[in-house]
Amino acid sequence: MGTAHVVVMGVSATGKTEVGARMARQLGFEFLEGDSYHPPANIEKMESGVPLTDADRRPWLETLARLLADRDAAGTATVLTCSALKRAYRDVLRSGAPDVFFVQLDADFDVLYARMAKRTKHFMPSSLLQSQVDTLEPLGPDENGVVVDVTPPVDTVVREAEQAVRGAFGL
Repeated sequence: MGTAHVVVMGVSATGKTEVGARMARQLGFEFLEGDSYHPPANIEKMESGVPLTDADRRPWLETLARLLADRDAAGTATVLTCSALKRAYRDVLRSGAPDVFFVQLDADFDVLYARMAKRTKHFMPSSLLQSQVDTLEPLGPDENGVVVDVTPPVDTVVREAEQAVRGAFGL
């Protein structure tokens, strides 16, 4: 296995940014916030309450895959946040880093909806949560990754995710 790459994935409000950033700091990996690479048209759609299509997501996912490939070529370990809701999306990401490890953050709909209702500065409205839940294809048994429940305190979530990453990469 080459350079370690982790994608922290899941629907909105699972805490991808918080968990990913903390994991990256603790592991000494570079942190990449996937949402910051969305083209403006995607953000406008989501802000308007319109779900993204596969065609909307494709260029964004290809950009993220290139970022992973570039970091891999440079020997830079990364933690990337990306919803990665479908296996096909994860396949695009794997094209940039074949050994990427996915940390799927998960919780019940009601927990996530309540979290979204408390947000103030995020482009994703709570009205799109159901479409994300409906789109989500959980990690398959043949995919390199772990599912982590985000209901416990964030310290517990980060610890569980970090332990899984350390085990996967022998760190």
